[in-house]
Amino acid sequence: MTKTRSIIRGVGSYLPEKILTNDELAKRVDTSDEWIQQRVGIKQRHIAAEGQYTSDLAVEAAKRAMAAAGVTPDDIDLIIVATTTPDYTFPSAATLVQMKLGMHHGMAFDLQAVCSGFVYGMVTADSYIKNDLSKRALVIGAETFSRLLDWTDRTTCVLFGDGAGAVVLEKAELADDAPEQGILASALRSDGHHWDKLYVDGGPSTTGTTGHVHMQGKEVFRHAVGKITDVVYDTLDKAGYTVDDLDWFVPHQANRRIIEGAGTKLGLPPEKVVMTVGEHANTSAASVPLALSVAVADGRIKSGDLVMLEAMGGGFTWGATLIRW
Repeated sequence: MTKTRSIIRGVGSYLPEKILTNDELAKRVDTSDEWIQQRVGIKQRHIAAEGQYTSDLAVEAAKRAMAAAGVTPDDIDLIIVATTTPDYTFPSAATLVQMKLGMHHGMAFDLQAVCSGFVYGMVTADSYIKNDLSKRALVIGAETFSRLLDWTDRTTCVLFGDGAGAVVLEKAELADDAPEQGILASALRSDGHHWDKLYVDGGPSTTGTTGHVHMQGKEVFRHAVGKITDVVYDTLDKAGYTVDDLDWFVPHQANRRIIEGAGTKLGLPPEKVVMTVGEHANTSAASVPLALSVAVADGRIKSGDLVMLEAMGGGFTWGATLIRW
């Protein structure tokens, strides 16, 4: 007997060249490098260039993930782009990625779960693979979140940045007695009653405009740590593991205080928590794969490690997925 598993074959990421530092931001709004680093742990963020779109960032990350996996676009049959900032209302950013990769086959679509988007995308691709709808998927988190910001609002503009991360997820048939590998278990949640705690005040059906980000920061923080730990414990229970079994925790890179709070509540030592928020700020759906890419590239995450991915975003949405590397 065999079991179907979705295995990560390659990881890649991309950050735009332009860097906006805290000191530069302090010239625009009433803030300071010290205040930002102390409150949220962010040193800088990357900003997409004029004429550089979400699909462009996604393509760069996808190319790097495919290179790491040793595959080409011909080998991909599914593209999922998790994003809140697509190039257009339609078509999807994913179909534009498909076009820019020179693909005329397979399927492509966007997934909107804000900061949880990449985790939702991983779970969706895993389901497609296990139901014989895909053999090899590109799951991408990509954002040009800077284009949703009110640059006069110091409560939000200091928090976010642009970027993209991607993985190649491949179907594998493993013998029942073979060593574990791939996605082992996942948990997804949402509760729309909290929509107004983190939202954008625009859209095609309401204002016909893009709008800007609004956030009740204290309320988001209050909910975040509890919801994060909830899905982590649920996912571990499904797979028959405990927190002590984890080698790495790769959370959504929202801000340092939330990450540290979740790690403390879970009882995880700081050295097991991957944190990259200082270098790129909150990149929404791109943040988990960006952090994952860094930890794989620097050798922290290696074959056989047990890795938990987790995210929470507007909606509220939240989720986690457990992977044997």
